[in-house]
Amino acid sequence: MPVREVDPIRDPEWNELVENHPRAGVFHTPGWLEALRRTYGYESFALTTCSPGVSLTNGLVLCRIDSRLTGRRLVSLPFSDHCEPLIESAEDFNQILGSLEGILQKDRLKHIELRPTSNVMENREGFVQSNRFWLHRIDLRPSLDQLFLHLHRDCVQRKIRRGEREDLVCEQGRSEGLLQRFYQLLLLTRRRQQFPPQPLGWFRNLIDCFGSGLKIYLASKDGHPIAGIVTLRHKDVVVYKYSCSDKSFSRLGGTALLLWRMIQDSKNDGVRELDLGRSDWCNFGLVTYKDRWGSSRSVLTYWRCSVHSRGNLLPGWTMRAARQMLAHLPDSVFAATGRLLYKHVA
Repeated sequence: MPVREVDPIRDPEWNELVENHPRAGVFHTPGWLEALRRTYGYESFALTTCSPGVSLTNGLVLCRIDSRLTGRRLVSLPFSDHCEPLIESAEDFNQILGSLEGILQKDRLKHIELRPTSNVMENREGFVQSNRFWLHRIDLRPSLDQLFLHLHRDCVQRKIRRGEREDLVCEQGRSEGLLQRFYQLLLLTRRRQQFPPQPLGWFRNLIDCFGSGLKIYLASKDGHPIAGIVTLRHKDVVVYKYSCSDKSFSRLGGTALLLWRMIQDSKNDGVRELDLGRSDWCNFGLVTYKDRWGSSRSVLTYWRCSVHSRGNLLPGWTMRAARQMLAHLPDSVFAATGRLLYKHVA
């Protein structure tokens, strides 16, 4: 059958596929795609070999990015840790990849990037590895006692117990007040990391699009927010998507306590798996931290197909200088850089 496009936000057939396919996750959902569209203007589409008028049994979802700074390209998907092609048949997948390569040539795109969790892209002609990450997941099916025993005794269990002794106040929800306090912590964290923060509107759009599928967790000490996380849920999998903290209170164990409370809540709500997200290949501190939560680690590879290669827009010294400058901007200007830049990086 010929490959055709489907609107994954408005077409109920796509939502039905996402609800029924065993490998579909948070990043395939219409809610995630709609938040991307509202915040960054990315238009999404899905390619399928299924005929019109029948239920979808396969599909590959992508977003079109049109940036004067970073080029015109297709990504599956922007700001998504991973996005598995929902395709079982090798023949169907080959047809869809062939269609993508035709789009690349016809529209003169910089590249097409796919971010599968499986090895489905290995040895695919025309696609090369563009990046590698580590992906951590925790199986939540064991009992809470068993899960706790799998945590690193000194680096995790002890911090959780410290947070409990400190009488930290842990809240969860998605109110505007909770979001504002979380975002102030995010500004603090991103300034420390010398990276611009995600726009506040991005989180508001996620809340609106996910509803009860999104939770903000916030830990406070004597009324002062010290740690926060945001999770997204699809069916029986929760994604630990965003985290921030006030480093001056790190000894109190706020992040560890919040993550353990989130695991308890998820377990009680029937969640099967916690996705801790990707970690940079050489970020040994973060990788080790996630290992210590009793998670399983796998390699996550991104793949690109391009007509020609292009170097970074800015040399390394320019990037370093820009990051140092970000750390000294006022909050209002610092937040504005995220609104201006994020739609170009994806």
